[in-house]
Amino acid sequence: MSNIPETGRTRRVTIRLVVLQILVLSLLATLGGRLWYLQIRTGSEYVAKAQGNHIREVVEPAIRGEILDASGRVLVGNEAKLVVSVSRTSLLQQKDHGKAVLTRLAQVLGVPAKEVQEKVRLCDAKTPQPCWNGSPYQPIPVTQQATTQQAMQIMERREDFPGVTAQPTSVRRYPGTEGASAAQVLGYLSPVTDEEVSKSAEKTGRERRLPSDQVGRAGLESVYDDDLRGTTGIDRLEVDNLGRVIGSAGNTPAQPGNNLVTSIDARVQKAVEDQLAQAMTDARKVFDKETNKNYEADSGAAVVMDVHTGRIIAMASAPTFDPNLWVGGISAKDYQALTSKDSNFPLINRAIQGQSAPGSTFKVISTTAAVQAGYSLNGRYPCPKSLTIGGREFKNFESESFGDISLEKALEISCDTVFYGLAYDQWMKDGGIKPKKDPGDWFFKTAHQFGLGAKTGIDLPGEVPGRVPDRQWKQSFYDANKDAWCAQAAKGGHEYTDEIARENCIDGNVMRAGDSVNFAIGQGDTLVTPLQMARIYSALANGGTLYRPTVGKAIVSPNGKLVRDIAPHEDGKIPAQGQLLSYIDQATAGVITSGTAAWKFTGAGWPQGKIELHAKTGTAEVAGKQTTSWLTTYSADYAVVMTISQGGTGSGGSGDSVRRIYQALYGVDDKGNVDNSKALLPKPQAELPKFNPDGTAIIKPAAYLDPTPSTGAGTPYTLALAALEPTRANGRGRA
Repeated sequence: MSNIPETGRTRRVTIRLVVLQILVLSLLATLGGRLWYLQIRTGSEYVAKAQGNHIREVVEPAIRGEILDASGRVLVGNEAKLVVSVSRTSLLQQKDHGKAVLTRLAQVLGVPAKEVQEKVRLCDAKTPQPCWNGSPYQPIPVTQQATTQQAMQIMERREDFPGVTAQPTSVRRYPGTEGASAAQVLGYLSPVTDEEVSKSAEKTGRERRLPSDQVGRAGLESVYDDDLRGTTGIDRLEVDNLGRVIGSAGNTPAQPGNNLVTSIDARVQKAVEDQLAQAMTDARKVFDKETNKNYEADSGAAVVMDVHTGRIIAMASAPTFDPNLWVGGISAKDYQALTSKDSNFPLINRAIQGQSAPGSTFKVISTTAAVQAGYSLNGRYPCPKSLTIGGREFKNFESESFGDISLEKALEISCDTVFYGLAYDQWMKDGGIKPKKDPGDWFFKTAHQFGLGAKTGIDLPGEVPGRVPDRQWKQSFYDANKDAWCAQAAKGGHEYTDEIARENCIDGNVMRAGDSVNFAIGQGDTLVTPLQMARIYSALANGGTLYRPTVGKAIVSPNGKLVRDIAPHEDGKIPAQGQLLSYIDQATAGVITSGTAAWKFTGAGWPQGKIELHAKTGTAEVAGKQTTSWLTTYSADYAVVMTISQGGTGSGGSGDSVRRIYQALYGVDDKGNVDNSKALLPKPQAELPKFNPDGTAIIKPAAYLDPTPSTGAGTPYTLALAALEPTRANGRGRA
């Protein structure tokens, strides 16, 4: 028996019962509080969520806005396609879950039944493409290429095709207006990703992404996607716990997207694309004495800019592609072709993403740098056939010597050794191999002042900044590559690259004399884009203002009302002003009349006295490749820049085609006669197009505007260039 008294045992049992009662009451109180919180405090919220579980959304895609040229011609539009769609909700209500219907549908469309079944299955982590990643309540498109006969078969035999519809639906189209592609400028669409849908789940209106959306992936389609996309319509369906539709919970109609008016002129764009292609074709027929084979001319770019606003009139990049390949989803075969090395990556817009040394086109910057450093505009400077600097011989083009000449003459004939001498002298003044604490670095500073080494800010995605290889860049490049250089040097090789590695391992961060003199003629590690050079030469033409390049001109509503103007923006001034600017202007005119481009312009009949052109040629050397052709030009209204990779000399590779672009712009024939009635655009078009009440643009005939949107014979472009056969010139141009 226990020694504990009976009264003690009773007291302990009583205490335990009291604790248990308190615990039970606490749990009941907690449960009651939670029920009050769920049913009363937040009850309405959970009721809404419960109701939401019984609402399913069916999406009505918005009609995407059009992209127009400066006159209102449609560069990117929409066209009605017969789209056959299948409702999964209807299929699931059938005994065999619609297998028989899909089999009959496949027979009508002339495709394997398996292909149709795969397109209407839902995507998940285990289901490969093709599959449907949208709402299961959304009609699923099976084909966008149905014929009228196929559509009639489906709609006339509705009893055989329950849940199947065939109706016109708007799809994106890139019509190639006036024969112009502008593929890299316009861009393309592709389906929205799951990540984009998730990120925008809490947003509303145009900012919300839905699984059925198409979004801009490149070019203007990407930059102006929010303006173009419109607002998707939503039809809310009530469903029961088995997913069956039992009623409607209301709908929000789709709102079409706004239209984008650009500064592109489709006819000029066509001319520029054709002339870039022609220049590359012609270059491949020219024998390169340095490599003992014809020039490869593997890629190129051309830009036409309005010098008074920075607006882009035309922009071409080669090789190019057809953006219609992306409509409805690009095939794996086509995507592979567009992204392979064999195709030379046509998706790249080389006008803003192609970087190369600018060669002698850079010398207008070097001239400005020399004047800023204190060298006289009125001085005369030696132009020997070569200079020996740091134990290395730096030659003039074709080893020609011109004696003491002015800076104007140095620009006109593109004398390298004048700029070698100036850059070397300034390098010495800055302390040479042991620089001063604050070196002047006028050549590098001036390049930055002209906007090089930074993006221009154009309204196109993917722009690259180029490179000014100044002291800061040299140090960062050295820090990143020192270990690799030293490792290569330690192997003791005797190749040229091994010698360079040994030098760089020791003092690759030091600004050597060779670095400075190469920079002065646009060589070495210098990189620019065609757009950057077009911007610089536009500034030379307009009095010194650097404009931010733009392609978009205005956003207009579907009924043609102005929504937002995209005004020109001044980013700053170039340091060449006043007397210096006039001096460069005179020198670049001399390049056309008696300098390195004369044989392709005044020598080929250009009416310089009526329409004054200015130019600078460039032949840039690239290690392991043939020379890059550069030609940078301007008139009172336009800057035209063309570059061809492995295309030869500046004037030899690009001269004929750049002249033909100006001929098309101003209506000039091969004999130098000017006819405004045949000119494409003798003045940039400042005003926006007018629109009809239905939102279509009014294309007004004018002296320089084609009254019809066709690309057939009789357009100003064909009239202006019909008689222009490619000039088969003998010999080669300089620099």
